[in-house]
Amino acid sequence: MKLVCFSLNGALRVGVLIENSVIDLSFILEERDKRLNMISVLSAGESLLERIREAVLSLSNRLQDGGLHVEHAMHSLAGVKLMAPIPRPGKIICLGLNYSDHAEEAGLTPPEEPVLFSKPATAVVGHEDPVIYPKVSSQVDYEVELAVVIGKKGKDIPEEDAYEHVAGYTVFNDVSARDIQFRSIQWFRGKSFDTFAPMGPCLTLKDEIPDPHNLKMQMKVNGEVRQDSSTKNMIFKIPYLISFISAGMTLEPGDVIATGTPSGVGIYSKPQPKLLKPGDVMEATIEKIGTLRNKVVASP
Repeated sequence: MKLVCFSLNGALRVGVLIENSVIDLSFILEERDKRLNMISVLSAGESLLERIREAVLSLSNRLQDGGLHVEHAMHSLAGVKLMAPIPRPGKIICLGLNYSDHAEEAGLTPPEEPVLFSKPATAVVGHEDPVIYPKVSSQVDYEVELAVVIGKKGKDIPEEDAYEHVAGYTVFNDVSARDIQFRSIQWFRGKSFDTFAPMGPCLTLKDEIPDPHNLKMQMKVNGEVRQDSSTKNMIFKIPYLISFISAGMTLEPGDVIATGTPSGVGIYSKPQPKLLKPGDVMEATIEKIGTLRNKVVASP
């Protein structure tokens, strides 16, 4: 099942994505007054997710029987605005150098333990939202990544229990201002400008992705393939990452872990860098999730 956050007539809603339609959860669950949001849905756990599955199946069966009025329950995907699956995560934890080929292209030795950095919630945007090229940078870059979305609170989580805390997965683009990033010993500022954390287009729940370490991933810029790899090439796998990060740090529903990028980023392209410029269109695709599309625009 694929969950989405979407805007309709100015209201933020949560829905289920089925092909080219979105089913509004507040309608099919008859909980209009509870103001559902994605984090509250995930926090409610598997019991609510199972109710959602049953409601979607019931709606599908009634549609097949004909005569069902679904004006408020189902919307065309073209008629709504998709938002980031987690519009304001409590934490965005990112991995650096988690693909050996990316470390190699950067001229660095693969790390012996995960390299972590964070992004603020104000960097988050969704599918088809613009990425703003900041005035203080001249080297903006892209990075396609698989992001893990936490669904169950936990701390000091053993590797063998890690997937119990995973809600699902989404596509993440770790946009980076390389000149700002490399100017300091820490990467936070260069990674954290507004709009530098696009994610989406949906949250694919973990039951649809039994092996997150065998997914094709690709980044296109203006239709040109820049990155073409697989999540099987991660150095540190997801159970270890969750255990490592949660050692002393509480993970909560809606937290996002971006698991790193493979080779092919713009700054290390040969014979010369292929960095972003206003007008460029990025398309980050991961198998079983979808394509996250964002256009780069000049800072107003």
